[in-house]
Amino acid sequence: MTEAVIREKPGMASVKDMPLLQDGPPPGGFAPVRYARRIPNKGPSAMAIFLAAFGAFSYGMYQIGQGNKIRRALKEEKFAARRAVLPVLQAEEDERFVKEWKKYLEYEAEVMKDVPGWKVGENVYNSGRWMPPATGELRPEVW
Repeated sequence: MTEAVIREKPGMASVKDMPLLQDGPPPGGFAPVRYARRIPNKGPSAMAIFLAAFGAFSYGMYQIGQGNKIRRALKEEKFAARRAVLPVLQAEEDERFVKEWKKYLEYEAEVMKDVPGWKVGENVYNSGRWMPPATGELRPEVW
């Protein structure tokens, strides 16, 4: 649109002759400007979040406690089985040790038969205490 149509005057006159047309607020004024921080009130409250987290934590700790009880019972069962089998295993080892010890004494008697005053099976350390060999095995073929 042209200036002449807006001001309802034919043609353009001097700027001073033109009627004053100024922008202004609409009747009744502008709507108020919202400048305050407005956070929507959606979602659970802080207390609800805290209670949910506390509930989840408590349930998890309860489950850990139950798992510990089960694991402790299984461990005790395993140790009880070991304690029950230990005498049998020890008896087998003692029987094996006696057989090997007899073989060793026979071998010692054969090897040391020419040494005067040698007593077969006597401890050469004279400590007065009997102790089994440190290796736990008697293997004359290695000596």
